[in-house]
Amino acid sequence: MPDHTAPQESKAAPRIIKKYPNRRLYDTSTSTYITLAEVRQLVIDGTQVAVRDAKSGEDLTRSILLQIILEEEAGGAPMFSEAALANIIRFYGHAMQGFMGAYLEKNVQMFTEVQAKLAEQTKTITPEMWSHFMNLQSPMMQSLMGSYVEQSQTVFQHMQEQMNKQTEQMLGAFGIKQR
Repeated sequence: MPDHTAPQESKAAPRIIKKYPNRRLYDTSTSTYITLAEVRQLVIDGTQVAVRDAKSGEDLTRSILLQIILEEEAGGAPMFSEAALANIIRFYGHAMQGFMGAYLEKNVQMFTEVQAKLAEQTKTITPEMWSHFMNLQSPMMQSLMGSYVEQSQTVFQHMQEQMNKQTEQMLGAFGIKQR
């Protein structure tokens, strides 16, 4: 059974995957061709990967990661609703685009940390303790999610403060003072 706890990204050099014009992916560390599903598994396992165009050396990592997400979204129970996707699209080209990316990244990181802590705590639970835990799950989950929401609000407030500072600086450059 696969372990779906939060993997820790390795600080080692990324595993280099070369993408050839025929759309094949070549893992330079194993000297073998791999599939997109295998790249997905590397990411799940916490391996840092870097995908490069075999000819030009151009970084294609984001493109491949987005392709994996697209296949996951199309293949089963999607993570994002249509409304969430539409809202994400609306932020492209918007003044808040950079902040939105950082906000989402921080929230996903916080959620991953909460998930890892919960998984670590459940490793030592006996069946009796598990039964008791399930009876107390609602208050515990409320506390856990409350902490997550509180952290999320802090990140959002920080993002708003940064936006206000940048707005003041921009307006100040034009000689306009904000009230």
